[in-house]
Amino acid sequence: MAIRSNHILVSRTDNIGDIVLTLPMVARLRQLNPKAKISFLCRAYAAPLVRFCTDIDEVIELENIADDPAGFLRKSGIDTVILAQPDRTLAQAAFRARVRHRIGNARQKIYLMLYCNRRVRFSKRTTEDHEAQINFRFLSPYGSRDIPTREQIPDLYHFDIPEDKAISEMQAPYAFNLVLHTKSNGHGREWPIEHYAALAELLLARRDVHLWLSGSAKEGEWLKANGGALLAKPNVTSLCGTQTLGQLTTFIHQADGLIASGTGPLHLSAAIGQRTLGLFPPTRPMHPGRWAALGKRAQNLVRDKSCRDCEKLETISCDCMVQLSPQSVLEIVEGWIRDKSAA
Repeated sequence: MAIRSNHILVSRTDNIGDIVLTLPMVARLRQLNPKAKISFLCRAYAAPLVRFCTDIDEVIELENIADDPAGFLRKSGIDTVILAQPDRTLAQAAFRARVRHRIGNARQKIYLMLYCNRRVRFSKRTTEDHEAQINFRFLSPYGSRDIPTREQIPDLYHFDIPEDKAISEMQAPYAFNLVLHTKSNGHGREWPIEHYAALAELLLARRDVHLWLSGSAKEGEWLKANGGALLAKPNVTSLCGTQTLGQLTTFIHQADGLIASGTGPLHLSAAIGQRTLGLFPPTRPMHPGRWAALGKRAQNLVRDKSCRDCEKLETISCDCMVQLSPQSVLEIVEGWIRDKSAA
């Protein structure tokens, strides 16, 4: 029998991209439970982004309940927990707090089979679905087995992102503001930093186009050590380490486009409807079949065949990424510029 819920907690305490790709499932959850309260558990750094999502009523920061998650659940009125990411501590806490419905993927971890009473079973290794589609399998206890197509996913993102006047002033001198997220924090195969520098050089002739480098403080230090040619371009400004995730989300939203490999800000940009270009190798599990940017204005570049280095998962970059030429990326950016000029 399909369950019904009054207060649902969706747990996703890992990375930005994984959180973003869970939000379409939350939108469907809202459709299935229009009168229920939906809370979202994430780490504090990701909370500002999640608060922009209008399908979520309350954002709970993991750090605030980490000392006693079972006690929190007992007092919260939560009757359903969806473990969209394996989490032994939360699974145990939900069991001990006697949360009525505990949904988890029993094929991922044995403890999910022990502590969850509404079990789903699926393997990410064998599916051809995108990560955003995979998450819809957590809704089968509600009697929902419909998986949206990739083309339908963008319509399931619902955000309200207020304008930031300070960011508007930063971007105002330029007709086209392009965000480059050059690093992936180890989550994707990266486009060579030399290619980003070459792209900046190709865009130098367009004085009304400015490139903004986003990233963490650690990634900013990496750029100083390895990306001197890019940082030296007069049309480039680094923002690495200067923004919270909420500020980065707003900056991307108010910009005109973003380019990145398979990493969180890529999925964020696509989800909020920005012009987005994802750069990918064709090799599992990093390929666009699983991790493509899905958005109303998102595009993805990938080679047809894998190179030998693609088999080495520890490789930061490879020939698959090298072969995605700066000129091919430039052509897409120029199309974006024409698109904005015509609007």
